[in-house]
Amino acid sequence: QVDLAESGGGLVQAGGSVLLTCAASGRTFSDSAMGWFRQSAGKEREIVAAIGWNGGSKFYADFVKGRFTVSRDNAKNTGYLQMNNLKPEDTAVYYCAASSLRRCSGYGCYDYWGQGTQVTVSS
Repeated sequence: QVDLAESGGGLVQAGGSVLLTCAASGRTFSDSAMGWFRQSAGKEREIVAAIGWNGGSKFYADFVKGRFTVSRDNAKNTGYLQMNNLKPEDTAVYYCAASSLRRCSGYGCYDYWGQGTQVTVSS
């Protein structure tokens, strides 16, 4: 069992930056792949980035490559999503998720989800 809680969302102007944090509790986080997803109004939830259990095997959706960076600190049971050069189309609720697998870049292999944090990018 892994419990997740996102923080760091808010309102930012286009071109700005936001750091999202995912605090995890549970003894299996360090053995779990972690993913970041987002869902905007009227759209399906989509994967943004993912990172393997040891910080390797990073995956990025094409629409965030070069702008977002995923990382984790297993000693702190914490994951991060650094978002730079934000665009209005990045506006969404962002979720972190943990998998029972050590590597996972697909929606279907994530078992545990946070409640989400809203990121709003103004033009």
